[in-house]
Amino acid sequence: MFRSLNCARHMNNYGSTAAVVIAEASSFLKHRTMHTTAYRLSSFIGKDLKKFYKTARITQATNKPGHYEINLDTRKLKTPVGNIFQIPGESLAMAVAAEWNSQKDTIKRHSMHITSLCNTAIDNPTHKTRSQLVRSICHYLGSDTLCFRMEEPEKLLQFQEENWDPILEWFKNRYQINLEPTIGIVSPAIPDETFTTLEKQLNSYSDWTLTGIQQLVDCLKSISLALALCESEVAVEKAVYLSRLEQIYQVNQWGSVEWYHDLEVQETQARVAAATLFIHFCHDFSSSQTKQKLSSWT
Repeated sequence: MFRSLNCARHMNNYGSTAAVVIAEASSFLKHRTMHTTAYRLSSFIGKDLKKFYKTARITQATNKPGHYEINLDTRKLKTPVGNIFQIPGESLAMAVAAEWNSQKDTIKRHSMHITSLCNTAIDNPTHKTRSQLVRSICHYLGSDTLCFRMEEPEKLLQFQEENWDPILEWFKNRYQINLEPTIGIVSPAIPDETFTTLEKQLNSYSDWTLTGIQQLVDCLKSISLALALCESEVAVEKAVYLSRLEQIYQVNQWGSVEWYHDLEVQETQARVAAATLFIHFCHDFSSSQTKQKLSSWT
């Protein structure tokens, strides 16, 4: 059975604790102005396409239980390399259809970030194995933004300690992983058992969730912030703020090039918001209360 989606109605129906993060994330996606990854550029570069369909609808995949497809009127949506667009879970399918239904006269595919994440999960354009993907995420243990402190000026160090230490303390308590801050550009020493602990945690997630986490760590340059966002410990705007703390301090001291910094923040927020929605729709971090809210969309 087909279900037509209304983006405005579907993206404002949250009230639970975990859903607050999702609701905030969806609000950023309504105002996105974004660059794209190399994969999206190679797939979507060129003029915007004229909209050729009236409605995007979801339907259950007949050959994959629990998977859904997107139909643009009577046409099945496909990925950039030609695979049938089949995704796990009704909620994620609804979010993708909402992106397609929000298009006006032209299809601005570079702004459809959840669709793009699904394409990445389906096509695997970098040809990474699951273990390679996990290792690439674990790599951020040694370069987590929150671990690198500046000794001078003293006010900046205090600013970093006040804002970053609570996240690192939460990360330690939640995952039994202790990330020690370091002064300057010297990477902190990470014991092998720490990598093993994080690998075990990441391996408990689906391949699709790992795709979303990879985008979060790429945007935030922090595994601790990425997982705090997944666990609803911080919201999208706060996570982006914390990832840019040194820049924010400098802007407060010296001012900013308004249009440039505003665009940069919007770009990061849009990508982080999309990945947050994507991850929660993949269910690994969704509470039963959130799932009940998602079911009310239909």
